[in-house]
Amino acid sequence: MAAKLKKGDKVVVLAGKDKGKQGEITTVMPKDGKAIVDGVNIAIRHTRQSQTDQGGRLPVAKPIDLSNLALVDANGKATRVGFRVEDGKKVRFAKTTGDVI
Repeated sequence: MAAKLKKGDKVVVLAGKDKGKQGEITTVMPKDGKAIVDGVNIAIRHTRQSQTDQGGRLPVAKPIDLSNLALVDANGKATRVGFRVEDGKKVRFAKTTGDVI
């Protein structure tokens, strides 16, 4: 099945501790059904100092489930994604506005 959310999409979080936050998808993991979004699901990781890195407490974005994300349409609201055929190609479109994404 085609992916409804892809790298570079602007999304909003629907559930969890970061509900309502918006960000851009940096990585998608289709096998796990998860994605990494900038500024969402941040965890602090303690790293040891090395010759190249300073070390310390570093914020790291952790994966979030795709079911907790929704695409942001042109109006800035969450929308569902559909597929249709245009000129012989399968394209994604926002169900609220009908615009091709």
